[in-house]
Amino acid sequence: MSCPKPPQPAKLVIGMLLNDKRLLPEVSQALQERFGALELAGLWLDFPYTDYYSAEMGAPLYRRMLVFQGFVDQAALAGIKRQTNALEQRFTRNGRRRVNLDPGYLLHERFVLATGKNFAHRIYLDSGIYADLTLVYRKGDFQPLPWTYPDYAADEMRAFLSVVRHHYAAEMAALKSAGLRLSGNAS
Repeated sequence: MSCPKPPQPAKLVIGMLLNDKRLLPEVSQALQERFGALELAGLWLDFPYTDYYSAEMGAPLYRRMLVFQGFVDQAALAGIKRQTNALEQRFTRNGRRRVNLDPGYLLHERFVLATGKNFAHRIYLDSGIYADLTLVYRKGDFQPLPWTYPDYAADEMRAFLSVVRHHYAAEMAALKSAGLRLSGNAS
């Protein structure tokens, strides 16, 4: 029989996709007001993978990843996605989104994104939000899966997430060695 155990706290990672990089400070500030201070920010990455967003958001598009200090409960992911959806609406102008926010969490063994779109590999969480197992950590690297979006499968993204994983592992080890209880801090 398996015995239920509390889940490990996770590292909150939010991807931003936008056309106008000048929005970064305002969007970043709004995210920090909701989820706490930033721990890391990735480099700007080009987004040449699809034209799906271009009609609404313009082109070219750029991706930037933000990582927040501390931990979140894995169960908070649906609520976090609802909050980022509300922020997308806040930054909408003339019926067009100017930023697309992809919240997710990172653990030692995986990277999970939240989405409002159902599909065969996605697990329902709550309030119309699903968890998308995006990358798994094996053989010393994050590995894409057949359904992983190309930008998350890209070498630059996986290298950045490996840095985040290193920070996460060090923070978890420090907490364990201090004998502190591990729990999330955002909802």
